[in-house]
Amino acid sequence: MTSGIHHFTGITADVQANVDFYAGFLGFRLVKQTGGYADAEQLHLIYGDGLGSPGSLLTFLVWEAAGRGRTGIGQVSELGLAVAPGSMGDWLTRALTVGIPHEGPSREFGEPVLRLKDPDGLIVKLVGAEMATPAPLNGAPTRLRGVTLLTDRASETAGFVSRFGYTNSGNTGMTQRMISDTDILDIREVSGFVPSVAGAGVPDHVAFRARDVDAVRSMRLSLEGHGPTEVHDRKYFLSLYVRDPVGILMEYATDGPGMTVDEAPGELGRTLFLPPHEADRAEDLRAMLPQFALPGEERFPVRELPFVHRFNRPKEPDGTTLVLLHGTGGNEADLMPIARRIAPRSSLLGVRGRATEEGTNRWFCRLDATTFDRADIRSEAEAFAAFVEGAVTGYGLSADRLVFLGYSNGANFLAAFIQLHPGLVRRATLLRGMQALENPPAADLSDTDVLVISGRNDPYARDGTELADALRARGARVDFRALLTGHELTGTDVTEASEWITRTLSLN
Repeated sequence: MTSGIHHFTGITADVQANVDFYAGFLGFRLVKQTGGYADAEQLHLIYGDGLGSPGSLLTFLVWEAAGRGRTGIGQVSELGLAVAPGSMGDWLTRALTVGIPHEGPSREFGEPVLRLKDPDGLIVKLVGAEMATPAPLNGAPTRLRGVTLLTDRASETAGFVSRFGYTNSGNTGMTQRMISDTDILDIREVSGFVPSVAGAGVPDHVAFRARDVDAVRSMRLSLEGHGPTEVHDRKYFLSLYVRDPVGILMEYATDGPGMTVDEAPGELGRTLFLPPHEADRAEDLRAMLPQFALPGEERFPVRELPFVHRFNRPKEPDGTTLVLLHGTGGNEADLMPIARRIAPRSSLLGVRGRATEEGTNRWFCRLDATTFDRADIRSEAEAFAAFVEGAVTGYGLSADRLVFLGYSNGANFLAAFIQLHPGLVRRATLLRGMQALENPPAADLSDTDVLVISGRNDPYARDGTELADALRARGARVDFRALLTGHELTGTDVTEASEWITRTLSLN
């Protein structure tokens, strides 16, 4: 029977910091980057040995700017990686040199252990243990030594994981060690802890090795009386998902086809792959997914600014940057697909509004369904002014090639911002926007060009002429289009905005 861990999956809120730690500091190879198979708008990174061998794989779901999760009952809590037993001093020196939080070294079950924290706060244990892997990397851990499971019913969890080839090897305090042919599981009794909450720095699941599809089928049959199971084809392996008696998510994944099924060994990790069922959205997803640089590659600096934001850069940028303000319920990536069609060679700077309403992102608060909080609009406009000035300076953006594009709530806020802070926005496209200010100031907008596109059948902002007239009254050069559509965006919006931006920029 094939046994042991196939891979470990965690969650990160900062893709670049994650790459810097696992591919940079630890020295693993990035062997695959994909859009998630469960959610293609979520980047999924896979690290491993030189070939991405089962047992060496660490995978991370990228939840950009996500909140920190909570460690508690019903989850994997620590990740153990095998390193040469005599290298612990070297790893400690490296951690001290680059300022990585650490604890130890100490000894656990007779093995030297150095605990580190990755950028999201996940505990990564370097364990001095001789463990071979098919394609070792110089100076990197070889493979997964094991994981620690938090449970308040240790005997039940131990009994459940025994079906994956683990047997009891003894106890130290409240920790029971289970061993397979290749690695270990530590089951820690934590009665009285709060349940875990998903988020950055908290593991998602551990996957165990299955020899082949028949082994997955047999495992599912053996679990018929246990509870719900799911089987998914993840292209690189077929896997079964199940939860143990306390709710710990576990996976049973086949060794094949493996990471080289769509990339040659020398090319692993260089191409962004998307799930086959998302072929129609491939280009949109490439615009939305976060970008990063591998160690040694040229990278774009990330600045600390008042708003969560994300860049998407084309292969051959023309120097233009589109600043994108999403609608209610959107995020910094929402408008990137349509913006990429509007301006194929522009850099895209998506920004996330800071207000929330029933868990959805907005640019400012409302007092009720039809009444805007004007004080909040002004307050957020002040913060956005600092963001714009910081982005232009910090990222070296060309103010002469800057275009703002807002949709719905983002367009409402952008229109208000133009009037409250004249001069910071010289070109703006407002899609399905309306006048959000009750008594707008007498601003001088003579240096501002605006395209207003409304929908004649829009139930939320039927009359865009009021907004266009308000901007014209303050000196802005306004082009107004009323399309035979509703609140949704259409191909005509793309055509009109693209032509207007091209024409307006050419007048400089």
